[in-house]
Amino acid sequence: MNVLLINGSPHKDGCTFTALSEVAGQLNKHGIGTTIFHIGNKAVHGCIACGKCADSGKCIFNDDPVNECVELMKKASGVVIGSPVYYASINGACSAFLDRVFFLKHHNYNYKPGAGVVSCRRGGASAAFDQLNKYFTISQMPIVASQYWNSVHGNTPDEVRQDLEGLQTMRTLANNMAWLLKCIDAAKGTVPLPEKEEWQRTNFIR
Repeated sequence: MNVLLINGSPHKDGCTFTALSEVAGQLNKHGIGTTIFHIGNKAVHGCIACGKCADSGKCIFNDDPVNECVELMKKASGVVIGSPVYYASINGACSAFLDRVFFLKHHNYNYKPGAGVVSCRRGGASAAFDQLNKYFTISQMPIVASQYWNSVHGNTPDEVRQDLEGLQTMRTLANNMAWLLKCIDAAKGTVPLPEKEEWQRTNFIR
């Protein structure tokens, strides 16, 4: 089992990384492998809704890390996505990145446990957390809970490390993720996946 942790911050070793590292370290204690994937700090294309990825499984833009991340998500047992909070939401590059990772590809991630983690100086954590969770719910990915909303507070990694409750929330999240992954693994071959109905797509213009 391996959990992919996506660092959606432009800062590779900043506050978001500090939170994700706490999750990763606790997962490792449960014998679960982890990979932290940084989206980088270069320009990320926004989704242009061309639909080409529906056939190829890949985004037509291949000059940023989206397609690499898609392949890692396909192979991962679970996913944790971390982002800093800018204007009461995840940062713009992370949003553009995730739109393309999930658009017409989310069937690849069905039934993989997912969790969002946000890092903020003071406010906006809940709104950003809700935004991340929407990527999971549209993808039929069970959302892993913790003891509180998954956020850490601080303006620097050192300040985040002083947020003892935030770090504990990260560890509890990891414990719950490990438990769910092991339950899913134990159910293989005995509990079938949910039966899927054909999608009834409805537009609201008559």
